[in-house]
Amino acid sequence: MNAERTWSAGWGLLAGLTATIVVSLLILLKEALHFMPGVNPVMELANALGRRDAVAGWTAHFAIGVLAWGTLFAWLDSYVSLPHWMNGLLFASIVWLGVMLVIMPAAGDGLFGAQLAYGTPTVTLFLNWIYGVVLGGVYGRLQPTDRERVPHRWHGVSSYHG
Repeated sequence: MNAERTWSAGWGLLAGLTATIVVSLLILLKEALHFMPGVNPVMELANALGRRDAVAGWTAHFAIGVLAWGTLFAWLDSYVSLPHWMNGLLFASIVWLGVMLVIMPAAGDGLFGAQLAYGTPTVTLFLNWIYGVVLGGVYGRLQPTDRERVPHRWHGVSSYHG
């Protein structure tokens, strides 16, 4: 474990909420632009839960993105010494793989969403990567040790004294 890193469930929840909101807005934009209308991650999540309504999908989307992934990422981030945003990218890639291997088949769409639109794996991978980078980036900004190491913009002097 990296001794300089600690973890905070509260920071993870806040980072998870921020990342979930960003990805939710992108999903809504994708729908408004009619870009790949056959790819709807929120409804796929609802279907995987045995529901057919958007409210169930959005509720699950926020619960998982904020509560589960935000907290789990905060804990895992303390064990990996890569930059936080990179940890977020790695974390999101693993989550995406789990979605492709578990959630998609549970929703009846086959491995990697084989029964869905052709670009489903690609679109969901990009959405997951955006989620991960935002999750890790926000979480990293909330870390006091990282803020102390940021060089001063005007003088090139770091306030870190460790």
